[in-house]
Amino acid sequence: MTTTVRTHHADQSRRSARDSRSAQAPLQASFLTGLWVFSSRSLKHSFRDAESLLMAILLPLMLMLIFTFIFGESIAAGQGGDRGDYLAYVLPAIALTAAGFGASYTAVVVSNDMTTGFMNRLRTMPFPAVTVLLGHTVSSMVRNMLATLVVVAVAFALGFRTEATVLQFAGAVGMIALWILVITVVFAVLGMVAGSAEAASGYGFILLFLPYVSSGFVPVETMPNWLAGFAGNQPMTPIIDASRALLNGQNPGDEWWIGLLWCAGFVAVAVWLAAVIFPKKVAR
Repeated sequence: MTTTVRTHHADQSRRSARDSRSAQAPLQASFLTGLWVFSSRSLKHSFRDAESLLMAILLPLMLMLIFTFIFGESIAAGQGGDRGDYLAYVLPAIALTAAGFGASYTAVVVSNDMTTGFMNRLRTMPFPAVTVLLGHTVSSMVRNMLATLVVVAVAFALGFRTEATVLQFAGAVGMIALWILVITVVFAVLGMVAGSAEAASGYGFILLFLPYVSSGFVPVETMPNWLAGFAGNQPMTPIIDASRALLNGQNPGDEWWIGLLWCAGFVAVAVWLAAVIFPKKVAR
């Protein structure tokens, strides 16, 4: 009899301990729920930051107007064309430059989340911490694609016309979207390692200059030999050349797969760095 009572009490104790642990353990939200929550949060913040949003759109538009209407005629004249030809030539570089301006905002907000204690507060919330990082990436993709659409729409308003098929046009947009993903992930990693938002923005400054030292604004052949070697072999050149050819209804040749390889390499390295660095920054 005594043994039966002891066993009953032991079972009750185990059940009480199990119930207590269940009550104390926070409910874990799904990965998709966390991604949706933090993507929405990041989008709301970016659209409320009107100054950053305007700069992400106005800067590339100003670049397009300056290069087309101030430099375009003289640059195109050297290639036997006119201002309209130069607009068709420079449009992919402007769109990819817009992606760089927009993605730099990602480095700033990721750095803010890292340095202001927001990531630490997530330890008490039922979300995987990595969904914050992915939320910023999704938000940057949406924001930059909107800026790219504005740039392309203004180019059409200025007289740009294309002979591309639907498939070629979709391929050009896909190539630009892939570069937006690449540069967003790179800036997110910079935001993680930077000690402040200002430093995060400064680290990525050199990436914003890559389109200028490529075939984006002038043919590589017109550059000095010491610069043409770098410009012709850096990642932006095949991506811009492939996007330009597709946008204008031409065969991109080998440039498209060379550009894809560069993008895949950047994403692989950036994701690996994020996988190594992020757990150390956010111990859960």
